[in-house]
Amino acid sequence: MPFSDFHGNHETVSRLREMLARDRFPHAVILAGPQGAGKYTLSLMLARTMNCLDPRETGGLPDFCGVCSHCRRIGQAEDLDSRFAEAVEAREGLRETDKRETRILVQTHPDVMVVPPDPPQMMIKVDQVRQVIQTSRYKPQEARRRVFIFADSAFMKEAANALLKVLEEPPGYATIFLLARNPGELLPTIRSRCITFTLGALPAAEIEQYLVKARPEWNIRQRQLVARLSNGAVGRARTLELESYMAARKDALALLGTALRSADHSDLFRTTETYRAGGEGKEKTDRLLAAVYGLLKDLMALISGAPDLVRNTDITAELKSLAAAVDFSWIAQATQQLGQVQSGMRRNVLRPLSLDAFALALEMHDR
Repeated sequence: MPFSDFHGNHETVSRLREMLARDRFPHAVILAGPQGAGKYTLSLMLARTMNCLDPRETGGLPDFCGVCSHCRRIGQAEDLDSRFAEAVEAREGLRETDKRETRILVQTHPDVMVVPPDPPQMMIKVDQVRQVIQTSRYKPQEARRRVFIFADSAFMKEAANALLKVLEEPPGYATIFLLARNPGELLPTIRSRCITFTLGALPAAEIEQYLVKARPEWNIRQRQLVARLSNGAVGRARTLELESYMAARKDALALLGTALRSADHSDLFRTTETYRAGGEGKEKTDRLLAAVYGLLKDLMALISGAPDLVRNTDITAELKSLAAAVDFSWIAQATQQLGQVQSGMRRNVLRPLSLDAFALALEMHDR
């Protein structure tokens, strides 16, 4: 996948490649942008370009071959979810004492280390940063540069403070990428030692065009819907599980519909009863809550007189019917109640009961 296959943000990508061409690439870069904007993909592409054994040029700027041993091994980290799952599984197989001392890292090439959030808190921890600091003391084993990619901006306080040490005295042969949806989550002292590049949202029409080839099994209405749901992030559009989303949205509509219209709660109880315990149940619940948030945003857009901001365009008529029955205070109340549901999930409150309470609380507020 050469740089020509990277969708959108041409100016930002060109600036980064120009700095590589001039050998003026910063030692620490923040790549900012929404989930699915391509931050991780771009960081790996830059890592390959820095270390390619048979470097190319496209458009007069540096590129990577994609087939040399360095490019192939670095590219094995592209599917971060799979590599992360493998690392977690490997840790689970350790003795308890070793398990507590082992942090999650992804390293398919000896000189390129990916640092994902460490479970169960899903934050970057101090031992992960210490591993980066220790590794950065040594020159690359095989490649020209060592590259460290922090896949999230959620740092524990001690980890963030430890990261400052390597940013203050960076080795000349190392590059650090910090990937952040919101750079403001990082300490000001970290941001001041990095150069920030932001990947902006792509137009929906551009994402639709991309999906024609990327997801040929979807019809035009499905592509239009996914393009709106992606919020301009092509990676999110490509990987969205449409069938799962539609199922979650159907249940989200049932929750909101019960709260607004129905005195008969049997449909609500049948719906929420399917949200069971366990990992699969958690994923299903997370999708449901995300769908409810999305519908509330669409309702807000409609009652604000901004129908062009509606994302679930295939159910506009149903959304307009719901919007006619709510006001801003109801949506504010719904958002607050939804936050309480999420808090209850973290405390392992029974999911069906929590979802029932959500809908009933909104019904009582409405009356």
